[in-house]
Amino acid sequence: MGAGDGAAEQSRLAAERVQRLKRQLDQAERATKSWDAGAVGERLVADSLSGLIPHGWYLLNDVRWPGRPKAILDHVLVGPGGVVVVDAKNWTGEVRVSAGVLWQGRFARTQSVDGALAQCAAVASVLAPPHRRFVRPLICLTGQPDLFGITNSDVAVAGADRVVAAVLALPPVLDEQTVVGLYAHLGEQLTQESAAESPAVNSLSVKPLSVKPLTVKSPTVEPAGGGPPVAGPPRSGQTGGRSGPRQPAYGTRRGAGSGGSGRARKSKAQHDAASGMTRLMFLAAFVVFAVYVLPYWGR
Repeated sequence: MGAGDGAAEQSRLAAERVQRLKRQLDQAERATKSWDAGAVGERLVADSLSGLIPHGWYLLNDVRWPGRPKAILDHVLVGPGGVVVVDAKNWTGEVRVSAGVLWQGRFARTQSVDGALAQCAAVASVLAPPHRRFVRPLICLTGQPDLFGITNSDVAVAGADRVVAAVLALPPVLDEQTVVGLYAHLGEQLTQESAAESPAVNSLSVKPLSVKPLTVKSPTVEPAGGGPPVAGPPRSGQTGGRSGPRQPAYGTRRGAGSGGSGRARKSKAQHDAASGMTRLMFLAAFVVFAVYVLPYWGR
């Protein structure tokens, strides 16, 4: 099979994949989507965007926002001009773009412009790096069908009657095979259930481990003739039930590095303590002798 045959086969498989994906999306939309009065504007925009289909554009309607499990993207378009993320608005009153700022009456709708940019960035994040620069944001207004403008942040604002012409005016940057591949990829990425929505993940809780202090017990020895067990001799390296010699509190002995003066002071203190204990023992013996022995001496 030559290179041309391989490319044709890949294109055919991609086209079949797209048709299968479109059928799944249509079935899901018919089963779960109900266009109520609050979604009239979105429905009007979807009807307007369907005029792009004869020009090689594909539409994804009402798909999930990557990274935000409960948020929805109104429309994502894939075609020769790239990927366009459309945010549908059904605003009332006077809407205009003046000096690069989107206004509704006396209020600047900068938050809506920032939201369109965030949607664009979220869709770009699931694409390969070479294709991310072809993603563009667009705000489509149904209450102002003839409006068109571009904000300072390069967000296009178009009325429902001008949105198709605005999209078709984009310069072609993708060939047909790339368009089909991107549409199939985005269809999978934007319609699958996110991991954050999985109840198994939400119910999983990780608790910190509780570590109990280690206690070392002396071994017990059973007497040969029966009776209760008694504590045996300490193991090698243990003194009085402790494991090994006792270490200084902060890792270094006080006086270390001063020419052995610390050890000398310690030895002198031990010697003084021993001498005091000896004197105390002699004094106690003398008291016992004077009280209990001396009165009966010579009887």
